[in-house]
Amino acid sequence: MNQGPLGSSSATKEGTHMPHTSVAEAPVVAATAESAIPFGSHLTLDGYGCSEEKLADMDLVFEVLERLPGHLGMHKIITPYVVKAAGNDKKDPGGYSGFVMIAESHISIHTFPKKRFVSIDVYTCQGDLDTAKAKAFFQEAFQIEEFEEHRITRGTKYDIYPL
Repeated sequence: MNQGPLGSSSATKEGTHMPHTSVAEAPVVAATAESAIPFGSHLTLDGYGCSEEKLADMDLVFEVLERLPGHLGMHKIITPYVVKAAGNDKKDPGGYSGFVMIAESHISIHTFPKKRFVSIDVYTCQGDLDTAKAKAFFQEAFQIEEFEEHRITRGTKYDIYPL
């Protein structure tokens, strides 16, 4: 009765038998690179000419990380975390770094008040990201005068590989 993997049953080390079940093999139709749905969007924003006072406000950085996920239709899975980052003798004059993990990925903010500069990442696997809405939110919060924006499409082949 122990017929192995292709027979009707197979034996385990304990001597019990497990029935073999056959699975109908459907043809696998994989997406092509041209038709694949990307995994997500990663927006990086560098803000220049910001309000030094707002960038130096730890509570404001926390509030932005607390409110932005809901504003963009995302879901926080942890309370935002913000720490004071001391400056160094190189190019970093110090500021605040904050992070919030969201079900869709993460959002991070690094402020440099003395340089009136902020560096922001918004990464989401929820699909398309409303970059204009995100930029407007950050612009209002930190009074950003000028943006440098980069958008990266992540996981462009994610849909090609079946489970």
